[in-house]
Amino acid sequence: MKRKFTWLCLLLATVVSVSAVPAVKANAQENNYSYIYDYWGDVQNCPTPYYVSRVLTYKELGLEKNLKNPESIYVHGNELYLCDTGNNRILVYEVDEKHNFKLIKEITKVKGVEPAELNAPADVAVSEDGDIFIADKGNARVLKVDRNLNYIHHFEKPEDQTLDEQVVFQPSRLVIDTAERLYCTSTGINKGLIKYEEDGTFSGFIGATPVSYNFMDYLFKKFATQEQRARMVSFVPTEYANIYMDPKGFIYALPDKIQDEDLDSEKIQAIRKLNMLGNDILVRNGEYPVYGDLYWGNAAGISGASIFTDVTVLDNEVYICLDRNRCRLFGYDDQGKLVFVMGGNGNIDGYFRQPTSIEHMGQELFVLDNKDNAITLFTPTEFGSLVYRAMDQFDAGLYDESKASWEQVMKLDGSYTLAYIGIGRALLRQENYKEAMKYFEVKYDAVNYSKAFQQYRKEWISENIGWIIAVILVLFLVPFGIGRYKKIKHEIATADIFKR
Repeated sequence: MKRKFTWLCLLLATVVSVSAVPAVKANAQENNYSYIYDYWGDVQNCPTPYYVSRVLTYKELGLEKNLKNPESIYVHGNELYLCDTGNNRILVYEVDEKHNFKLIKEITKVKGVEPAELNAPADVAVSEDGDIFIADKGNARVLKVDRNLNYIHHFEKPEDQTLDEQVVFQPSRLVIDTAERLYCTSTGINKGLIKYEEDGTFSGFIGATPVSYNFMDYLFKKFATQEQRARMVSFVPTEYANIYMDPKGFIYALPDKIQDEDLDSEKIQAIRKLNMLGNDILVRNGEYPVYGDLYWGNAAGISGASIFTDVTVLDNEVYICLDRNRCRLFGYDDQGKLVFVMGGNGNIDGYFRQPTSIEHMGQELFVLDNKDNAITLFTPTEFGSLVYRAMDQFDAGLYDESKASWEQVMKLDGSYTLAYIGIGRALLRQENYKEAMKYFEVKYDAVNYSKAFQQYRKEWISENIGWIIAVILVLFLVPFGIGRYKKIKHEIATADIFKR
């Protein structure tokens, strides 16, 4: 009886534990600052990859008046450009190794053009020669000036017959390549990125997002009257919210106003990596789509999918997306695997209320909060530094060192997915295929496991080819010998019969 009672208690405890799991899972993202997802989609806590070094408001930035609706930040070398959009100015800071910010320039107007004053500058970029490109949104132009703010030329609304004449050119985000070709976005223009040659000539649109539509709406539109069609939403590509050019010249583009159902069905990607032809070449080998949080339930009054509003790409090709919906940072490696998630909505250090822009200087991150009018500086923790070091060592061909670094990562987080995969990849390059398979198997990495197994199979066959051939010969010769023996025996018996 006592034994039955014990089993009943254990069963009851198990039922209670299982019923409690969904509640824990639902709140895990809200209770933890940094996390990742495992193979099964469960939230796994992980050590924080970054800590807050500084939070800079207008006083820490050495300003007499507060920022007003700042839209973006841009890093060039050790200089940080801050677009103080509402105050019609661009602030340029020099940042030293101790994270001290020194105001070295305030750009409010340029020389040699009218109007000279900036009007709601939304973004900025600097070429290798030091020329400055300014998205002067309020003046419907992109300015190109030299380092002394002397006017060179400007870029206007593209002359294209497919554009509505009523659309006002409002350049909001821009990037430039090594040849000083300009790519920009403009509010109300949804044909892709606007491309200009170095001399200011419009050369077309690239990278338009795929058109998404509901089949029933499409069918209805075919038979609808002209008035009904006018009231319907047109089946057109979406605009881009932001763009970023990495050191290799690829453009990371973030489509704007994506419907949750289109994101969930992957009709439209939350982030695209465009080559010079405008084709999306982003690698997505992770367990889950690259669109931020997996769970979109209502928490703290926030619902729906993550909305990427900006992105920055480190030298090791880790790209970090800024989510304006839940105010989080999502880091992905060059294979589309989740490296970390951190942040959230709030008014304490490391949290945001309305993040609009993200940049990096080395491995440090700058995040601009439009509502708090502040810049948060993040510095890698020991955990984050080890992860980046392991990646850099692998890319440099230092596989022993990379493996050792990943093992240090595992000491800080024994279940960190990328550590297992990183060790497995290092072992794979060291031609230790059997051991590599074990690490890939633990984290269900089927792609890399198949690579390791394929090489292990070749290696095993090469090492055992002598035995394999011997077995094949035995399997072939023994039946042949037996058959031959029986045939000869039969012939001898037949000969004896005839002799008689």
